[in-house]
Amino acid sequence: MPVSPIRVVQWATGNIGTHALRAVLDHPVLDLAGVYVHSPDKAGRDAGELCGRGPVGVTTTGDADEILALGADCVLYMPLRCDADVVCRLLAAGTNIVTTRGEFHHPAGMEPALRQRIEAACAEGGTSIHSTGSSPGFITEAVPLVLTSIQRRLERLRIDEYADLSQRDSPAMLFDVMGFGRSPSTFDERRLTHARTSFGPSLRLVADALSVPLDSVEATGELATARRTVEIAAGTVEAGTVAGQRISALGMRDGAPLLTFRATWYCTTDLEPAWDLRDTGWRVTVDGDAPLDIDIRFPVPLERMASVSPGYTANRAVNAVPMVCAAEPGIRSTVDLPQVVAAMA
Repeated sequence: MPVSPIRVVQWATGNIGTHALRAVLDHPVLDLAGVYVHSPDKAGRDAGELCGRGPVGVTTTGDADEILALGADCVLYMPLRCDADVVCRLLAAGTNIVTTRGEFHHPAGMEPALRQRIEAACAEGGTSIHSTGSSPGFITEAVPLVLTSIQRRLERLRIDEYADLSQRDSPAMLFDVMGFGRSPSTFDERRLTHARTSFGPSLRLVADALSVPLDSVEATGELATARRTVEIAAGTVEAGTVAGQRISALGMRDGAPLLTFRATWYCTTDLEPAWDLRDTGWRVTVDGDAPLDIDIRFPVPLERMASVSPGYTANRAVNAVPMVCAAEPGIRSTVDLPQVVAAMA
């Protein structure tokens, strides 16, 4: 595995990207080589300014050619949308990629033409690409693989994710993007079924690794409304409007769910219908010959959750950089790589 220094570029500086940028600056074996930004007002600035640090001597750019010219070992690729042309250029030029984008979790399930393009670029550049994060990623792949390592019979593994958004001061995200505060009749039902594309690849990856491939991945969704008008950090949620959302991905085998992921997001606990809610975090239950019921809570005050939670996704990606740089060329999944071990010092 590579040791110091591994030259890294941070691509995009949104919430997760900014957190990743700070993590790279603090990492003992990573060296910040460059930063790609999408907004013109962020270009030409010292990278330290963008993440609340002092000057670090690295100037941001919005020019992909400048990033390619750096010849970095790895790009932490964290844009809002994936650009396959850019990804292929980076890989073919000899730069590995760790991304929080979800397109590469399960290579066998990718669209064949895209997979062929990416693998050809990896072969040309001698590089690898890996998708990871907290969810999907850590909780849908790394944790299930560890927990099933003490099973010899698996009847069902279920992952529940809970997020209390009542103190999330992000009106555009909650109301405009996620659809909270809307009438259930005007809610975009497509949001409730995106679990298949977002979390299905992880479920298929784990099932394949366990030699119990899934027959299909089904998606379901539910809405709950506020029983009364409530004030949350982002604004007002009127009584009778959407205040809770559940999306589920069910990995089916032999007519029954074998691996499932269910996310429950809510702005108030006073819901109609009443749901069984937990604090922000995860619960993983394993039904097998070594049954398990595990709670993973985020012990963070809700008013600080927005500033802390990006770390759960960004840190996993940053910590994976040395493993990806050492991997054989190709699209590398959680199953292909060694266990991600964080270098703390």
